[in-house]
Amino acid sequence: MKARTLKKNKINVITLGCSKNIYDSEVLMGQLHANDIEAEHESTNDEANIIVINTCGFIDNAKQESIDTILRFAQAKEDGLVEKVFVTGCLSERYKPDLEKEISNVDQYFGTRDLPKLLKVLGADYKHELVGERLLTTPSHYAYFKISEGCDRPCSFCAIPLMRGKHKSTPIEELVESAKKLAAKGVKELMVIAQDSTYYGLDIYGKRRLADLLKELCKVDGIDWIRLHYAFPAGFPEDVLDVMAEEPKICNYLDMPLQHIADNVLKSMRRGTTKAKTDKLLNLIKERVPGVALRTTLIVGYPGETEEDFNILVDWVKEMRFERLGVFTYSHEENTHAYLLEDDVPDDEKQRRAEVVMEVQQEISMEKNQELIGKTLKVLIDRVEGDQFVGRTEYDSPEVDNEVLIPANDNYLRIGDFANVEILNAEHFDLIGKVV
Repeated sequence: MKARTLKKNKINVITLGCSKNIYDSEVLMGQLHANDIEAEHESTNDEANIIVINTCGFIDNAKQESIDTILRFAQAKEDGLVEKVFVTGCLSERYKPDLEKEISNVDQYFGTRDLPKLLKVLGADYKHELVGERLLTTPSHYAYFKISEGCDRPCSFCAIPLMRGKHKSTPIEELVESAKKLAAKGVKELMVIAQDSTYYGLDIYGKRRLADLLKELCKVDGIDWIRLHYAFPAGFPEDVLDVMAEEPKICNYLDMPLQHIADNVLKSMRRGTTKAKTDKLLNLIKERVPGVALRTTLIVGYPGETEEDFNILVDWVKEMRFERLGVFTYSHEENTHAYLLEDDVPDDEKQRRAEVVMEVQQEISMEKNQELIGKTLKVLIDRVEGDQFVGRTEYDSPEVDNEVLIPANDNYLRIGDFANVEILNAEHFDLIGKVV
C-alpha cells in the first residue's frame, strides 16, 4: 500500500476518445503546469497520487472503455495506490447522476465545460491569459488545433450536442496567437478539428469564415502543413476550396464524415442532404482541388437500413473510390432522435456490413497505393519503430491513415523533419520507400 506523504501532488491525466479530448487534456495540463502543479499524460510509472480521467461518451464501445477505466482507478483508490480520482469529459457530462450513484468512490465528476471548477479542486487557478498554452501529448512537430466547441447540427444518431453543447467558435485572433505559440515550440503541422469545422464563424461573425481563418493560419511562420478535419457536407463553404487550391501550406486532404448515401437513410439521419447533392459536392471538390485525398467515415446498421440501402452504399463506395475510409456500426444512443426508432439491424449483421465495406475499401487502398510506386513524395517523419522510420504524406493524418516506412539502417533522419521519399513498394495501408 502506498504511504500517504506531504509531498506535492502529482497528477496523471488519462485521455479516452477523440482528438477533441486530447486537446482538452493538453489545455488542462498546460493550466496545471502554469500553476506549478506536476502533471503527466498517461504515465505508467505509478508515481501520481491524483488521477484525472477525461472520458468519452460517444458510442457503446467508447462508453464501456471509459467506465472500465473509471472502475480500474476507483479500485486503485480503494487499494490505497492513489489518493484521489476525478472524472471529466463527455461521459461525465452526459451521465453524471448515474455515475455518482453507481461509482460513488470517485471524488468528483465534472462536465465538458467545467475546466475552471476542476482546476480549483486540483488546487489551481484558471489563468485566462494562457490563450493557446497547452502541454502537447502528441509528438512535438504536430498538434491538434480545435477551432470551435459543440455542434448545432440535428443529426439523429449523434449525442455530441448533449455532451458538448451548442456550437461556439474561437475568434480568429485567438487562434492565430495559439498557432504562433505552437510554431514557436516546433510544431510544423496543425490538424484543424471541430465537431463541424465548416460551421466555423457563423455564431460570432454571422457568416462562415473557415476560409478566412485558414488564410490567416497560412501566414504563421514555422507552420508547414495545415490539415482540415470534420467538414460537414450540407452548406459546405466553397471558398474553402479556393484556399486549399491556392495555399501550398493547406494539405491536399479533406476529412468529411458522410455517414451514408441512401436517400431514405440520409433523411432519417437528418443530414440535410441527398445522394445527388453529395455526389455533386464531391465532384466539385475533386475538380477545384486536383489530387485531393478525401477521407470519410460511414455508419452501417442504422435503424431501418435495408439490404437495398446497404447495397447502394457499397456500390457508391466502389464508385467514389475514397482515398481513406472508416466504418462505425450504429450505436443506439439515449436521448437522440434515432433512439425513438427500432434498433432493428442485429449486431452480427451490423458487423458483417462493416466488414464488407472495409474489404471493398481495402482493395481500393491497395490499388491507389500501388499507383504510387516509383513516385517521390514529401514525408513528415513521426517516429522510429524498430529498425525503420515511420512517416506520413500530406494525404495522411496520424493514427487513422496510411504510413510510410523507411529502413533506418540505410537512411539518417530526424523525427519532425521532412524528407523526399521514393516509394519502392506498397501494401494495403503502408508505403515502403527510401530517401532521395
